[in-house]
Amino acid sequence: MNGLAPFVAILGRGQGRARSLTRDEAFAAMTEILDGRAAPEAIGALLMLLRMKGETAPEIAGFAAAARAHLSPWTGPRPALDWPSYAAGRTRGQPWFLLSAKLVAQAGFPVLLHGWNSHQTSGSSVRDTLDIPGVARCTWQDAPSYLAAGGIAYVALEDVSPDLMRLLRLRDVLGLRSCINTVLRMLNPAGAQATVQGVFHPSYRELQRDAARMLGQRDLCVLKGGGGEFEHHPSKDISLHGLRDGALWEGATGMAHPGRQRLSEATGRLADVWAGTAQDDFAIAIVVSTAALALDTLGVPNAASAARDLWTRRHYSQAA
Repeated sequence: MNGLAPFVAILGRGQGRARSLTRDEAFAAMTEILDGRAAPEAIGALLMLLRMKGETAPEIAGFAAAARAHLSPWTGPRPALDWPSYAAGRTRGQPWFLLSAKLVAQAGFPVLLHGWNSHQTSGSSVRDTLDIPGVARCTWQDAPSYLAAGGIAYVALEDVSPDLMRLLRLRDVLGLRSCINTVLRMLNPAGAQATVQGVFHPSYRELQRDAARMLGQRDLCVLKGGGGEFEHHPSKDISLHGLRDGALWEGATGMAHPGRQRLSEATGRLADVWAGTAQDDFAIAIVVSTAALALDTLGVPNAASAARDLWTRRHYSQAA
């Protein structure tokens, strides 16, 4: 019998009989998939039933735990901060958060970025701009040495796990997003104590927070960010959800920049704004306020002031 049949039956028995998967059931189902024992029809049925029902925190935690167990081992010191980047990118501009991540790394907190951004246009995707802020793309095996050398690295999902990449790309077949997008945000493949996550739909903030707590995450910040990335809109006071030392936590961002602008209206190239040859106060506010939220997640006191100081001194850092 198909290894996923019992789990499909649990989800699809019909009104009054169907139920959500337990964490253990979700772990077992994802293990069946990643071990290659599940038929493609059953994988599609499982993912779409979950989408129709709505995922629960135990399901996401079980899937993420199984996905982590499937990865090749991380071979070096853990990064301080995990920074997933899996937004579609249809409604955002340039990935200013890359400069924020670089500021965090220059503050002495190694940052591991990982992701896939399938719908961003050429020239504005995360991968197209990696070389501009000096964030190295590397393989999963080389990431520990890149972090040790420069404090920041980006690993593409297909390098982290080709199997997870194939699951994510089922969106092209099914025509709909699945819970795999959320699972990947929860992956934290190198086991960092702190992680930052963006969402596009506000309801996912609590879902991801609760799943992270089940997975033993210590420090977490989730916000509705630019295009679904962890990127703060500095002219909005945005609700924050997360964890501090494993306990539930909520906050707000405050407003770091006056006026009303869309994130896509920030001008200039990342390299030029970083170098100071282009001046865009709104773009700088995006970078600094996003870095402040990440630093706060890492436990840095007076994070907003620290982020501003890092921006001012960015060219004098040994890691710059």
